[in-house]
Amino acid sequence: MTTLAEQLKHGAGQAWESLSEGWRELGARASGALTRFWPGSPETPAANEESNSDRLDEPWFSPTRWSFMAADVYASNDKVVVRIEAPGMRREDFRIEVTSPELLSVSGQKRHEREFAGPGYALVQSAYGNFGRDIRLPVPVDVERAKATYEAGVLRIELPRRELASGRRIEVRAA
Repeated sequence: MTTLAEQLKHGAGQAWESLSEGWRELGARASGALTRFWPGSPETPAANEESNSDRLDEPWFSPTRWSFMAADVYASNDKVVVRIEAPGMRREDFRIEVTSPELLSVSGQKRHEREFAGPGYALVQSAYGNFGRDIRLPVPVDVERAKATYEAGVLRIELPRRELASGRRIEVRAA
């Protein structure tokens, strides 16, 4: 019987370690993708948060306030490309800014499109409302030449690398 108890204990320990490892990896990979959604006006969403309920038009409809908006950022020799998964939106729903040479801010509004008239939903896991997401870029970029497209639920932002002045001599002066 001791052997069976030891096997159960060992199996439970392995299962716990596997589960813990999975949660750690999920947390590490998805922490940046976790995006807050809030109701209210797109112009002043945070100011309206307390005055609005967390429901959209209906007392039975309570959308989630947090959702994952997965992003991929990769840099080549001449540009940085950011891809954000944002299904169910339109291109005019996004606002994109580069708030510093290395910080991209993407915000917008995901609208709820009714499938049914009336309280027919049994489960709502999609997030709706306004959102904002800041993404640190690996290198400075040239905002003037940036381009963004939205197709098949993916926002793709192409940001040319900012050309650094080369060959500029810096004179050393006396203090």
